[in-house]
Amino acid sequence: MKIAVVGTGYVGLANAVLLARQHEVVALDIDRRRVELVNAGKSPIADAGIERALREGGLGLRATLDPAEACRGARYVLVATPTDYDPETNRFDTSTVESVLRAAHAAEPAAALAVRSTVPVGFCRAQSEALGAEVIFVPEFLREGSALHDSLHPSRIIVGGASPAAAELGVLLRDCSLRPEVSVLRTGPTEAEAVKLFSNTYLAMRVAYFNELDTYAVKHGLSTREIIDGVCLDPRIGPGYNNPSFGYGGYCLPKDTKQLRANYEEVPQNLIGAIVDSNTTRMDFIADEIARRGPRTVGIHRLIMKAGSDNFRTSSILGVMQRLKAKGLTVIVHEPAHRGTDFNGFRCVPDLAAFKREADLIIANRRDPALDDVAAKVFTRDVFGED
Repeated sequence: MKIAVVGTGYVGLANAVLLARQHEVVALDIDRRRVELVNAGKSPIADAGIERALREGGLGLRATLDPAEACRGARYVLVATPTDYDPETNRFDTSTVESVLRAAHAAEPAAALAVRSTVPVGFCRAQSEALGAEVIFVPEFLREGSALHDSLHPSRIIVGGASPAAAELGVLLRDCSLRPEVSVLRTGPTEAEAVKLFSNTYLAMRVAYFNELDTYAVKHGLSTREIIDGVCLDPRIGPGYNNPSFGYGGYCLPKDTKQLRANYEEVPQNLIGAIVDSNTTRMDFIADEIARRGPRTVGIHRLIMKAGSDNFRTSSILGVMQRLKAKGLTVIVHEPAHRGTDFNGFRCVPDLAAFKREADLIIANRRDPALDDVAAKVFTRDVFGED
C-alpha cells in the first residue's frame, strides 16, 4: 500500500518511519534540506529511534518536494504540518493543513485524507464539507525526542471518522506498531479533536498543580519532595508526571491549552482558563526567585524542554529569560542545539567551561551531571531528575 505523509517534523517523520516498516511511504516536505537528509538515511530532527531506523535502512520510505509524486496512487494522505497558535486570532493557524488537504484531494481524489496535526474542535467536519470528501482526524500522543518509540508502542489509537477507510486506518496503525493488543477507539472526528485538546490540557493542569505545590513549599520553607511523595502515595493521584519545572512548555501544551480555552468561548468555565493563567504566574514566580538571589550574570543551561529533543519552541525557560531581562539582569545561554552566537537577543556561550565561569547563577530546568562541579550555583526546581 502506498501512503503519503505530509510534513517531516517529529509527528510526520515518526509516522512515516512507522508505516514504512511494512508499506511504501512517500514523505512530502517543502524544505529541500529535510528531504535530502531523509533520502540519505539521516534524520532532520533529534529522535534516537528515528535516527537509528533511518541509519539502519530497510524501510519503504523516500522523501520528495513534489506533491503530485507523493499523492499519486496513495491510499492515504496523512497530514502532519505545523499548526502554531496565533495570538491575534486566538486560534491555531491551520492554513498549511487546509492547503495540503485541498492539494491532496485534487491530486488524488481516491485517497483517504487524515489529519494528524492538532486542530481546533470542529475543523475536520468543516473541511469535509468544504471538500466534499471525508477528512479523518487521528490525534497523536507523541513525546518529542521519543516520537518513534511512542508510535511503535502506542498507549491508544483514536480514529475520528465513520467510513470504512477510517476503520482500516486504525487497523493499519495498530498492525504497524509493536503493540497488537493496543485499544483502537472509533469516534466522530469532532470528538477525536476534543480528545486531543482535553488530554493535553489535563497534562498541563497536572504540571501546573505540582508547580503551584512547589511555589507554596518554597514560600513557606518546606520540602517539596516530601510533600509530593506523600500526595502521590494516593493511588488515585499516582507517582507520575509530578516533577516541578519552570512551567509547562514544549510545542504542544501551551498552544493546545490556549486553543481549548478559545473553544470554550460560549461555554461556562473556570478551570481551563486558570490552567493557562497559572503558567504565567509560575514563570513570574521563578523569575522573582532568581532575581531575589541578586545575581549579576544569569546563565541559562539548555533551552530544550525534554531530554533527547532539539526543540525549544515555547520552552518555559524562554518566558523566564524575558522576565529576567526586563529586571535588568545580564542573561547568557548555553545550548548545544543552537549553533548561533545569539538567541533572541541573548548572547550564547558554546564553551561549557567558559559558561560556568562567567555565570554566577546557573538556571537549569532539569538537573544535568555536566553541572555537578558547580552545583552550589545552580538554581532548579527539579526534584526527581527526570522529565
